[in-house]
Amino acid sequence: MFDRLFGKRAAGAVRGGPLAGLSVPASAGMLSCRVLDPVHEPVRQAEFVLSDAAGRKVIAGETDPYGTALATVPAGEYRLAVTAEGYTPHHGRAVVTEGGHTGLDDVLLQIAPQPQLPEPGDWEIDPTHSQIGFTARHIGLARIHGRFNGFAGAVRIGDRMERSAMHVVIDAASIDTGVQMRDDHLRSGDFLDVGAYPTLEFFSERFTHKGGSRWAVTGALTLHGVSRTVTLDTQYLGLGSGLEGETRCACRATTELHREDFTLTWQTLLARGIAAVGSSISIDLDVQIVPKSGRG
Repeated sequence: MFDRLFGKRAAGAVRGGPLAGLSVPASAGMLSCRVLDPVHEPVRQAEFVLSDAAGRKVIAGETDPYGTALATVPAGEYRLAVTAEGYTPHHGRAVVTEGGHTGLDDVLLQIAPQPQLPEPGDWEIDPTHSQIGFTARHIGLARIHGRFNGFAGAVRIGDRMERSAMHVVIDAASIDTGVQMRDDHLRSGDFLDVGAYPTLEFFSERFTHKGGSRWAVTGALTLHGVSRTVTLDTQYLGLGSGLEGETRCACRATTELHREDFTLTWQTLLARGIAAVGSSISIDLDVQIVPKSGRG
């Protein structure tokens, strides 16, 4: 009845193969493949993206624990991109037919070459090419984006990367969300209390390789007079050269903070009628470091 009322075609079933009997819209079909590593073991949580002929993303997802990617999409021609941490990206094409199941050949990913690590020694953060940003919720609704404009940091690269250490100092008063009244409030005793706690500090001596270009950097973050253990999920981007030929290396890192861990209690602020920033804050860092002997 609904099909007659709205002029829709009834859903059909995939014809043939292990997916036979699964219903899909009449104008669509199923696409599946397995993603394997060089020894033909499944790659779980590999990301796949199907794009149309114009390059517009149609669907994206991750492979299951058995390395399988499965999607139902409108019939047509597609570009397939498969990526996974530590592997070279794969690109291919596929044609999906109406009511059919397109089973692609196994996607065999190759190990990607690892980026060269920085030389042992003393390095420092280049603040002109780095950023410490954050994202929070405003009264549980819109997002607030901000950053700290003042910071400095030193990194000692060990003879093995796992033996490295870093120390970062952030000027609490340099918080910047683009709204003066809000920034003044965040600097006040209700939040950062910059008069009593002028800096935020992070110190780490624990660098753990997570595979590929991924590292976990774990250390103590001191904020609002309280220290808590924090782990930065870090992607190492490799070495490069600046405009004047100086060596530099770069990374991206993320973590999530909870204000209650640093005595910035949600309940107290609500009781005082202050509900400006949500309890969870996402931190995003883009960092470049240069040898301490000089910076371009």
